[in-house]
Amino acid sequence: MIINHPLSRDFVTRVTPNDTQRTTLIVAGVYIIVIGILWHVPYLNKLSELLTVGFHEMSHAFMGVLTCAKIHSIELDPDEGGATSMSGGIPWLTLPAGYLGSSFIGACLIACGFNTNASKVASLVLAVFFVFTLWWARRNLLTWVLILGMSGLIVLFWFVGEGIALRYLVLFIGVMSCMYVLWDVIDDTIARKVNTSDASAFARHCGCFPAQVWGVIWLIIAFAFFAGGVIVGLVAFKV
Repeated sequence: MIINHPLSRDFVTRVTPNDTQRTTLIVAGVYIIVIGILWHVPYLNKLSELLTVGFHEMSHAFMGVLTCAKIHSIELDPDEGGATSMSGGIPWLTLPAGYLGSSFIGACLIACGFNTNASKVASLVLAVFFVFTLWWARRNLLTWVLILGMSGLIVLFWFVGEGIALRYLVLFIGVMSCMYVLWDVIDDTIARKVNTSDASAFARHCGCFPAQVWGVIWLIIAFAFFAGGVIVGLVAFKV
């Protein structure tokens, strides 16, 4: 028996994209292809990875602050990735915060990428993230160059096309962050076991499941965040 409930019809109506949202979804799909290509282009792949690694390490740091840890430093390296040095905190919260936090940030940016005003708010939140990153990574010249460059792009795009360019920039950063998390979790924990990965450290700390299992769990959550960002964007920004 098929139940045609009014609430289900309303939900389908709200998630059905209008013309502007269809364009945004198409652009997001193109971004996925472009990002996949960028990851195989020398130098450009390092630049894109640094930004997403920055979100990863900032997520570790913010969860550390929330669990009363002392953050000593954040390091971003185009070859070795990133590292957050902290003492104290709650490891079973701070360790998965890197992957899950950066995935959540990406999902929020994707949702905001469906609306110009929301993208402007998101860019201000990004500015706060950048300030904290510079404070914790103030001795890292590469981090300064990256963040100042991104800040310049955000300021420039704010005034291009009445903020439409900023919307697509925020969408791009969101898609890139989510895609990097998905790729990184698969590469570090499922396809091959990296003893220094967050999942390996989490498995050693908790002892419940091996790193690959935690990788699968985090991958599912990251996919859910990705899909949730798109759905929220479709439902919240219909006009």
